[in-house]
Amino acid sequence: MYAVIKTGGKQYRVAAGEKLKIEQIPADVGTEITLDQVLMVGEGESVKIGSPMLAGAKVTAKVIAQGRHPKVTIFKMRRRKHYQKHQGHRQNFTEIEISGIAA
Repeated sequence: MYAVIKTGGKQYRVAAGEKLKIEQIPADVGTEITLDQVLMVGEGESVKIGSPMLAGAKVTAKVIAQGRHPKVTIFKMRRRKHYQKHQGHRQNFTEIEISGIAA
């Protein structure tokens, strides 16, 4: 069984037992969270699609870790103009493990 969920402005296809990194959500490590923005649930040949959300469907997950992605370096330069700009960015994430899908 799998589901398509929406969190942090992105959509993810998840199944029970999978681990994934999503945009940071305020939850403590080890707590159980419920993701209720479910767009689609499928099992074999049967597929249920919401318009836009599937009513009554939930995905439960356990928070494994809170962390930060590796640094992304931004470098801007204008040739022959003596202009260089260096920037860096590290995005926060929450790592979760999907424990169950309820349609």
